[in-house]
Amino acid sequence: MNQFDEVKLLGTRFHKLKVYQLIDYIVKSAKLEKKTTVSNVNVRGMNYACKLPWYREFLNKSDLVFCDGFGVLLGAKICGCQINSSHRMTCPDYIENLALACERENVSLFLLAGKPGIVDKAITKLKRIAPNLIIEGHHGYFDKSGKENELVIQKINEFKPDVLYIGFGMPMQENWIRQNIDTIEAKVFLPLGACLDFYTGAVYRGPGWMTDNGLEWLTRFFTEPQRLWERYVVGNPLFFSRVFLQLLKKRFQKRVRATSRY
Repeated sequence: MNQFDEVKLLGTRFHKLKVYQLIDYIVKSAKLEKKTTVSNVNVRGMNYACKLPWYREFLNKSDLVFCDGFGVLLGAKICGCQINSSHRMTCPDYIENLALACERENVSLFLLAGKPGIVDKAITKLKRIAPNLIIEGHHGYFDKSGKENELVIQKINEFKPDVLYIGFGMPMQENWIRQNIDTIEAKVFLPLGACLDFYTGAVYRGPGWMTDNGLEWLTRFFTEPQRLWERYVVGNPLFFSRVFLQLLKKRFQKRVRATSRY
């Protein structure tokens, strides 16, 4: 079903697609009698993939992986990939279009994310623009193992969602999916991080001109410097150093191959 071109960066692959194609893929997958995982990558995800083998495997085995970060776009361009800003999408920008598509196609949606109260606000907001949307939810602040985890999965299975949105943050959400996917009765598994926090206004993203031009991270850093300094001050340079090392390695290998012909 997935016929999108792949981009390989730092040993991790993602797909070239636009937001309308992503929404269409999710809705169509929700009608199939199989489980589908739709993941995403940003700079933080790429860094996790470099140090956690299971995380890289999770991304590389996902049915579809979309780009959710300008840094990843830039890294791919540096390595010679033909890619542009239309191939990057972030959930708060398209969640209402996804909800409308789910309503139109009678696809149910379960939100599993955020602090208590965030899901309720998100559902209320989504129902305003998609009043016939079949939607349920539960907060993400629960023990991810043991009895409490079993009760949350029981609630999900009673609803039997076509699309299950999981927002615990990387890499917890991906690890939770791989540990529980076999026992969860859902069609599409969609890890999307802090989307609902941004969508409900619980966390400030920054002005549109910044979020549209790859500077959302700057707003987030100055909003929560103590929590996010390592992610951006350390993580961004680390990612680009890895990209440049990969580029140098490719150029060196190309030169060796060229000289070996003579």
